[in-house]
Amino acid sequence: MALCNRVVKSGVNFAILFAKCRAINTSSSSSNRFDYRHISQLVKPNNKRAFLVDTLALVKILLQFLKFQYNFSSLSEAMFRSRYEIDKVTAGQRLDLNLERGRIRDELANQNAETNNLTNKLDREIHALRAHLEAAKYDVIKYCIGTLVSICAVGIATVRILL
Repeated sequence: MALCNRVVKSGVNFAILFAKCRAINTSSSSSNRFDYRHISQLVKPNNKRAFLVDTLALVKILLQFLKFQYNFSSLSEAMFRSRYEIDKVTAGQRLDLNLERGRIRDELANQNAETNNLTNKLDREIHALRAHLEAAKYDVIKYCIGTLVSICAVGIATVRILL
């Protein structure tokens, strides 16, 4: 008997606990049909208390609560899946970005090496042209001095002949 009283009391407590869930999904006419009464109103004339438990309402409340839990768990599962997908896409983008950064770094290193090679080649050609110009300048000076010496020699020879 005590066990039955405990079960009935826990059923009433369960019904009161989930009253808000029932109020959300039931219509206004059905919510008035299952109003809760105080325990003092359930006293029989022989001073024995009778606990009325509306099992259909309790089952509906329990089903609504379980639907809410299922929806919540499926929503949280979908949230975790989407977070996983976002993390996967982000990691893929980060990997692509790092690969692109490395490729650009390699390309810049190749361009820098090519620029250095071209700079060295230009410096060698400039030095070769300067050396060629100096050699040509010395040749011109040599021929000018030779021409002047020969003109002076001819002039001195003609002056000696004439005198």
